[in-house]
Amino acid sequence: MQSDPFLTLPPVFLRSHRHHSNKASLSRDLHAATPSLVHTLIQEKNSILSVATDENHIYSGSQSQNISVWDNRTYTLQTQLRGHTGSVLSLKYAPDKRWLFSSSGDSTVRVWCTKGLTPLYVINPFLDTDSGDLFSLAWSPTHSTIYIGCQNTSIQWYNFTNFNVHVEGSPATTGTSTPRRAHKFFDSYPRSQRRSPDLEASNGINTPIRSVDGHVVLTNPPTPRAELHIPPQNVIDSAHYGYVYCMALLPSTREGVTQSMREDILLATGSGDETVKVWKCFPNGLELLSTIECTHGAILSLVTREDIIYAGCQDGYVRVWDLQTNTFIRTIIVQENVDILSLSILGCDLYVCSADGQVKRYSDTFDCTASWSAHSGIVLSSIVTRGADPAGFELITGGNDGAINIWKVHLATVDPSNEVILDAEGHNTCNDILIYALSKFVSIRSVSSSEDYREDCRQAAIWLTKCFAQLGASSKTLYADDAAVHNPIVFACFQGAQTSLRKPRILFYGHYDVISAPPEGWESDPFKLTARNGYLYGRGVADDKGPVLAVACAAADLVRARKLGVDLLFLVEGEEETGSGGFVDANLIGDVDAILVSNSSWIASNVPSITYGLRGVVHCDIEISSRGIKDSHSGIDGGAWDEPMQDMIQVLAGLTDNNRRVLIPGFYDKVRPQDAEEATLFRLLGAVTQRSAASLNARWREPALTIHSVRGSGPRNPTVIPASVTAQVSLRIVPDQVLDAVNVDHTADWWLGDLTHPWFLELERAIHDEWGAEPMRVVKASIPCVPFLEKAFGCPALHLPMGESSGQAHLPNENISLSNLRHGKAVVERFLLAIADSGVVPKARKSEAQTTPIVG
Repeated sequence: MQSDPFLTLPPVFLRSHRHHSNKASLSRDLHAATPSLVHTLIQEKNSILSVATDENHIYSGSQSQNISVWDNRTYTLQTQLRGHTGSVLSLKYAPDKRWLFSSSGDSTVRVWCTKGLTPLYVINPFLDTDSGDLFSLAWSPTHSTIYIGCQNTSIQWYNFTNFNVHVEGSPATTGTSTPRRAHKFFDSYPRSQRRSPDLEASNGINTPIRSVDGHVVLTNPPTPRAELHIPPQNVIDSAHYGYVYCMALLPSTREGVTQSMREDILLATGSGDETVKVWKCFPNGLELLSTIECTHGAILSLVTREDIIYAGCQDGYVRVWDLQTNTFIRTIIVQENVDILSLSILGCDLYVCSADGQVKRYSDTFDCTASWSAHSGIVLSSIVTRGADPAGFELITGGNDGAINIWKVHLATVDPSNEVILDAEGHNTCNDILIYALSKFVSIRSVSSSEDYREDCRQAAIWLTKCFAQLGASSKTLYADDAAVHNPIVFACFQGAQTSLRKPRILFYGHYDVISAPPEGWESDPFKLTARNGYLYGRGVADDKGPVLAVACAAADLVRARKLGVDLLFLVEGEEETGSGGFVDANLIGDVDAILVSNSSWIASNVPSITYGLRGVVHCDIEISSRGIKDSHSGIDGGAWDEPMQDMIQVLAGLTDNNRRVLIPGFYDKVRPQDAEEATLFRLLGAVTQRSAASLNARWREPALTIHSVRGSGPRNPTVIPASVTAQVSLRIVPDQVLDAVNVDHTADWWLGDLTHPWFLELERAIHDEWGAEPMRVVKASIPCVPFLEKAFGCPALHLPMGESSGQAHLPNENISLSNLRHGKAVVERFLLAIADSGVVPKARKSEAQTTPIVG
């Protein structure tokens, strides 16, 4: 039976779509004037499935089978174009010929003269009704060709270049007109009628043909001048694996759209198979150029601007694709799980029409500059056109509420009254997507050390996955086999511009988990991003949520500018603060040429730094207990036997001497001696930090032992003798220690970078060029995964610190300078551009296991 998928839906459908959360969206709500309603045209008991305009008229198609023609100055109904026997699913105006094309659920395309408002031709698709509903149309004036998207997944076209039937003069036919055969499905009756299919079966809503004044018209509609048939060579069968819902040409032929400079003609088609396909148009056919996987439900609407394709998806996303680089540059989350049924463009502004009756306007920075309720039902169709005022534009929207609304639109100007945050250099950050995203990221309490925040960690991973996707990356959330124990890992890839040469592949490692943040000592809510005196405060702003987003935004800006010449991969885990226990071997990433990390701070507040080494760390517990003895009272049993607490104190006291040297035998045997170059560096660093070289040596390049806590069993009362005592101890190790003499598990190995590697030097140069100062080479605290990843991928790791030395990571009032965050992002951009331009791609060395750690 004939299908009309966009008819009136029950109210429960609309209610279920109105209250979905949109917390994941990175599109900021910036205040600008909402378009004003100019006029409303009412077609009672109709759903406005399609709209089109010309210089004098507004055309609307519905399930009533007729095309209503309205005067665009007086807004009065002029006439109705009759001829279709099914819903009018698409309308397309061809200004070069002054024709109007209409496609229908009756498996025909009709051509109308807009000058006389009379029928010209009927175009029958190949195989007639086997094509099903004809959902979409696109007209190419260059090739004089109408393209048709069909329910049977085919794309068909008719070329009028050598057409010999003219509008003027007497009616003529092509000589190929044949009666249409009844189709067993599309021309069928309800089973209850037990009738065979025939041409009289109409499965749309059988609205009687009426005149302008509402009276039923009994006469037959005017006869077209010719009936045309699409030849078999003008058909691409199975062009998609789903219905072809929408089409758009590049360059766009729509009014108000910035045009591309390209000379060739491309056709973009969207389908229920979740793909957009791009075809090159020739006078005699189509050639498939690329297939774009959108992965967010059926593609229900398409619009183009210059070389950009916007695809409206079934689940409330708009995917933005750049044809020049063949990469996604952005994903807009409009309203999750609410279908996007129509898109229109005016200049750089994108108008998005949704199934919840809302229309939203997005700027070229993908910010929402207007949002309003345009219809009481579903917005099914839209178009931007010149209004009665030649200098202005109108947005026309059609809904299933029977209304055609006409809105006065113009290029949006953002109200500057938004909250302003200034950095140390006076820059306004209210329009900074990095800060906006960070405010959302910080609000998620992703504390990995507590089971109470397990769900928060999962939500942080989901949010970050969506964040990467909106910024233009392909992304996914990876779960361990024992997901109840380990937090998810987020994997993403910003793909560089497609070339014939192998691009460098850089893996950025970071983490989204944070340590706990008790409110004591904080001057503001640790889980609400707060700006004071040029600094951002909140748990994770420095370690490591701020740097993760800074690197992602750097990649996004390069993608949008068509300058990303590398593939930048992201591996962001959720257990770095608890030892990175969720990593195991899995061969999912492939070769990587370098690992980039940003998870430490400068040596001072005003001196940029680059990290070239990390001390390793071993965490262990020491436990002493009394056999067969329970906790006891010191007033009764004190001095009667050896007490575990006294024994523990003696053991701990014997681990180091009065000069803090570790007394474990052989502990220093394999420590790498300091060479002259490093000694010179430490003297320089001492002068910068006003600390002695000996102090820096003790902090960075010498091993150390730290006692963190001692806990006794039983209640914490001064009269209790604990039967068992546990001490938490850590050992910081340096090159080339392996600790064979100590029976403990390694939790993080030491790491030392290659100071002669060309990409280390490029990163140093990028820091210098951005800050105008030579960066200090420093050694920092342990990051468990850096040496692990470096060994697994067989490639060098590079470490870019962003925060100042006063960043308070792990402490109250954790902060990062706005200037540092923004300059850190710029350093990443410089570095990525440099390694892409240099053409240096060090050969990745395979690890012994030939595997890559991802997630367990």
